[in-house]
Amino acid sequence: MTDHMIDEELRAAARRVLDACRGRHLKLAVAESCTGGLVAAALTEIPGSSDVLDRGFITYSNEAKQAMLGVPPVVLEGKGAVSRETAESMAVGALERSRADLVAAVTGVAGPSGGSAEKPVGLVHFAAARRNGRLVHRECRYGDLGRAEIRRRSVLEVFAMLEELAAD
Repeated sequence: MTDHMIDEELRAAARRVLDACRGRHLKLAVAESCTGGLVAAALTEIPGSSDVLDRGFITYSNEAKQAMLGVPPVVLEGKGAVSRETAESMAVGALERSRADLVAAVTGVAGPSGGSAEKPVGLVHFAAARRNGRLVHRECRYGDLGRAEIRRRSVLEVFAMLEELAAD
């Protein structure tokens, strides 16, 4: 990626999500860890996104995940910040703490450090949830593609999940 983190592919994906939500009168919220606000930044790059995007939570630390999203300490201690359980708890917490109909959460190891044998650089967990009770999880193992590319691909995955859930 260049200095401009939001490239045309991200803009196009953000437009598709906004259009899918707009067409169904859905409000959206995002809970981000490893993407550090890039999902919300890509969405707000599109003029008029305020009619869809309710809010974003950037919960980089475990303390923020607990305080802002209600992720249980037992989940963070037992499964770790980069886990299916944490991503799903982040998504549920974002639904509970927003007016959104549809939310997505992302947590992972973007690198270049912080990885382990069990949780290598490039491991990212995603969860998306709808107020109707639907909750989906995805795990991606991008490999050590570099921090910027892992984050970029993670944003695209969030948008793909949101677009799918908006259609349900």
